[in-house]
Amino acid sequence: MSTYTTLIILSGLVIFSYLFDLFAGKTKIPSVVLLLLLGIGLKLLVESLHLKTFDFLSILPTLGTVGLILIVFEGSLELKYEKEKNKMIRTAFFSALTILLVTVTIITLIIYQISHRDLYTCIANAIPFSVISSSIAIPSAAALGKKGKEFVVYESSFSDILGIVAFNFAISNPSLTTSSFLSLGLSTFLILLLSAIACVVLLYAMGKLVHHVKFFLIISILVLLYAIGQSYHLSALILILSTGLFLNNASTIRNAWFKSILIYKNLDQDISQLYQLSAESAFILRTFFFVIFGFTMNIQELNNGVVLANGFFILATVYAVRYVLLKFLKEGSPIPILYLAPRGLISILLYYSLPDNLKIEGVGTSFLFLVVLGSSVIMSLGLLFSKGKIEGGEETEAASA
Repeated sequence: MSTYTTLIILSGLVIFSYLFDLFAGKTKIPSVVLLLLLGIGLKLLVESLHLKTFDFLSILPTLGTVGLILIVFEGSLELKYEKEKNKMIRTAFFSALTILLVTVTIITLIIYQISHRDLYTCIANAIPFSVISSSIAIPSAAALGKKGKEFVVYESSFSDILGIVAFNFAISNPSLTTSSFLSLGLSTFLILLLSAIACVVLLYAMGKLVHHVKFFLIISILVLLYAIGQSYHLSALILILSTGLFLNNASTIRNAWFKSILIYKNLDQDISQLYQLSAESAFILRTFFFVIFGFTMNIQELNNGVVLANGFFILATVYAVRYVLLKFLKEGSPIPILYLAPRGLISILLYYSLPDNLKIEGVGTSFLFLVVLGSSVIMSLGLLFSKGKIEGGEETEAASA
């Protein structure tokens, strides 16, 4: 394949992704679904033309990880903290935690019935299917009102963080001991400390950097810190979320010393540019990630009736658990928040991070693809049929404002 052909394909994918985003805004069909289908279509075309390709699976985890960092960072840069939001943030956290724990428990039992493997292996495999994908939920939440969107950003980000914590804990501790929980507490303390230091240092650096290229440097430092944290099994996504929140709300801190040292004249303008760069970079990475994931799928495996039945059973479990718990945890109707529980980038990354000895033959990539695609379709249909409630909620928020 020539250089020019490669450039045509890459630029064409970005153009298609942009058009898919426009289409998604009109139809409520997530662009992720269209990107997955585009990847499958490209694979069928390549196979029919007997073209040679390289192993795209080798770059999929890297693309996904950087994409996840940028998507969570982008979402957190949109959030403004106010004391009145404390209750909503607590609700989002407990919603993410409770739904994750209950969903993992039930999906573990389902996988145990499918595979008859030991419970430890089943738990490790259940976690990827139980985490809400912020990479899909956050962009899709644009269809909601302001309060609904903020709830989804917090809940999906907390779900990602808690899912990574649970996953790292599970694969590092085949048996539960006192030292396991002490290690978890220590790692949580270390990542919170690192996050606090990183927030202050990055804000100080933004004010002192005079080079015309500085936002990619900030993002590169965040990626570096995330990679270092994850290599030591720290839940470094906490760092990404807290940094975005801190940078976007630093100007509201009233401490005189803090303002004199860290707040500078063009901070709001720089935050706006950093958000724009993060959003566009996340868009590119998300495009290539989901197209490649669709391209690497073996769709012939979806002809297996057992895989289809088990996949639909897991999807039914996910939304049944979510509906019941949202009724208890969140004020008002759980709709349309109920539908914003897609599985996607984080689920794929966690699945590919499973050690080979923990992977289960009957719970493979086709099974994962079915759940990812199915949850995105349910979300799009749910948002489409809940359009009246969404618009009503927006009017209520406007009136209360």
